[in-house]
Amino acid sequence: MDRKHINKVYQPLVFALVLLAGIFLGFFLAREGKLGNLKKQDKLKEVINYVKKNYVDSVSTEELTEKAITGMLQGLDPHSVYISAAEFHDYNDPLLGSFEGIGVEFRIERDTVTVITPVPGGPSEKIGIRAGDRIVKVNGKTIAGVKITNRDVMKQLKGPKDTKVTLTIFRRGAGGLLTFTVTRDVIPTYSLDIAYMVDKNIGYIRLNNFAETTSKEINKALNDLKSKGMKKLILDLRGNGGGFLKAAIDVADQFIPNDAKIVYTQGKHHSKEEFFATSTGLFMHGDLVILIDEYSASASEIVAGAIQDNDRGLIIGRRSFGKGLVQEQLDLKDGSAIRLTVARYYTPTGRCIQRPYANGTDDYYNEAYRRLLSGELDSRDSIKLPDSLKYKTPKGKIVYGGGGIMPDIFVPIEKDSMDKYYIALVNKGLIFQFAFDYTDKYRDMLNHYRNFASFDRNFQITDNIFRELIAYCEKNGVKRNIKETPEGDRKIKVLLKAYIGRNVLDNDGFYPYLNTIDPVFLKAVETLSHHK
Repeated sequence: MDRKHINKVYQPLVFALVLLAGIFLGFFLAREGKLGNLKKQDKLKEVINYVKKNYVDSVSTEELTEKAITGMLQGLDPHSVYISAAEFHDYNDPLLGSFEGIGVEFRIERDTVTVITPVPGGPSEKIGIRAGDRIVKVNGKTIAGVKITNRDVMKQLKGPKDTKVTLTIFRRGAGGLLTFTVTRDVIPTYSLDIAYMVDKNIGYIRLNNFAETTSKEINKALNDLKSKGMKKLILDLRGNGGGFLKAAIDVADQFIPNDAKIVYTQGKHHSKEEFFATSTGLFMHGDLVILIDEYSASASEIVAGAIQDNDRGLIIGRRSFGKGLVQEQLDLKDGSAIRLTVARYYTPTGRCIQRPYANGTDDYYNEAYRRLLSGELDSRDSIKLPDSLKYKTPKGKIVYGGGGIMPDIFVPIEKDSMDKYYIALVNKGLIFQFAFDYTDKYRDMLNHYRNFASFDRNFQITDNIFRELIAYCEKNGVKRNIKETPEGDRKIKVLLKAYIGRNVLDNDGFYPYLNTIDPVFLKAVETLSHHK
């Protein structure tokens, strides 16, 4: 038998043996790999079991596991977090646009839960709970005078729809305690604090976060303001810590021309995704100003960056926070969740505005304090950013990445060194507290003001009210200096009326007054008024 014939006979057998060997080897290697990975994964379990069995005191496996997860995520970046089942609703309810509860805005005053205002149309208002009511007991358990916290109050007042809670109320002049049984319901929350006309041309909108309902809220606000003649707009994002990426895109889309880039995201395991404006924006052509400060973050910076990079409007205020990381939430079976950073976002010119975080979470969140000490909040000149972070907009304007959004017009933090009395009263919260007490004392009279126009026209801070405030402050350790400036007195009166207005009419009675002594707002009005 020749060699060629032997090869033909045994070749299939050889191939079969090689194939079997390959399968076996692959199976063996895969098995070894899985065992290796399993051993690595078991390391955490092994440590937890060791601690549980040998630690000097008794410990909970669940608690150890949660601490391990928390530590693991904290080591990644400042925005990857573990959310326990107990904290889940605290984290998520503000972004969902609603929660289930009794429907009151409250504040703890002198260790007592005080109703600031019941939600209009909510379950508490429907059964007669009023602003100024003190909640003394919940389901028979005393909550007044026991050092209760806001979180504890929320735990007791929130609950599933259609469940009932019994409140014992103290009401001034009622002659005894009152009892109300409230049936919980779905309570809407809003990301839009206020929208109003500053003058016949300029509108003002303030957003406190970017939630599921933000797009609808700003859509309605823009339509309302346009119907009142708005030609120019101030969008206030100061103190707005962000929220949903989609909400930021929807808000920016209201102002940016069709097909202009709003933002793009990219990560190691997430391919580049770009987002562009549509033709549906309600305010794509009028003059626009965005207000930001050192607490404007994430979604706020996406909107400000999109406006700035597209040369669509002006940014006024101070450098924003600098959060350019995108999180996704994984809900776990036990009711807890993980928010993991999965990508970075970039403004249209390609800027990533994320601040460095290599020195740890505490250092990262102390940035605002360092800015104050360095003088950055007083002068733009103290901000030093390298040329490598420079970018150019289509019209040639220089913008920066690597540490927040730099404003086009810088407004320093207000120091009021000449108005020390005003500053002392603000810092000690005395104007705020006097306004609360005044409102509580004269609530029946103040409740006659049903809207801002009526309150603005008919309620004034008289000389008698001002003297009462001065006496109250002196009683509480702050004496008035005879050399105080008239401007300081004016600010005190404006702020006092604003606080009383908020106690009566919520934000509608607050921001229109507060803004009249707000230098960033006033700069925006000045800028828009001079722009023809």
